[in-house]
Amino acid sequence: MDHPNERRTLAEGRFLRLVAANGWEWVDRVNARGAAVIAAVTDERRLLLVEQYRIPVQARVIDLPAGLVGDEPGAAHEAMIEAAGRELIEETGYAADELHAVVEGPASPGLTTECYTLFLARGVHRVGPGGGDSRENIQVHEVPLEGIDAWLDDKRRSGVLVDPKIFVGLYFWNKQSRPRGTSLRNEGRG
Repeated sequence: MDHPNERRTLAEGRFLRLVAANGWEWVDRVNARGAAVIAAVTDERRLLLVEQYRIPVQARVIDLPAGLVGDEPGAAHEAMIEAAGRELIEETGYAADELHAVVEGPASPGLTTECYTLFLARGVHRVGPGGGDSRENIQVHEVPLEGIDAWLDDKRRSGVLVDPKIFVGLYFWNKQSRPRGTSLRNEGRG
């Protein structure tokens, strides 16, 4: 068994390092300081989602707009909120008047050191085409909040994977959108 302080690098690429210690193997995120994930809802109460083919899972995936922070050359000190705004525009073609960080935590703590920060975006308005950068082929969806569960179920049944962070984003969106003094218990859900 490895000594508790003995870390071995098994492999390393541009953004990932495979590490082993104490019988564990995991991935360190390198050359980026985490990820920004954005739950953006339009004034028409439509959640902005992105769909793209993800090579690691060999499937199309629906998720919230997101991206690495500080991963571009010369952007090592990029602020998390700047990355969130940049990624929202790049992936969806929408900009936000307001971005608020609501939670941060590990993406998959048994597998990687990567952490993400979830932002709520308000006052979103179209400023460009979206679709990602030259390495991405992103389809943008504007899904009405009122029918989002059925829409996601339909996507799942069609073979598209649904990222659970969507539900985290919806939880915080609903929590922030309730009038003050209103709780889930008062709404008959508790």
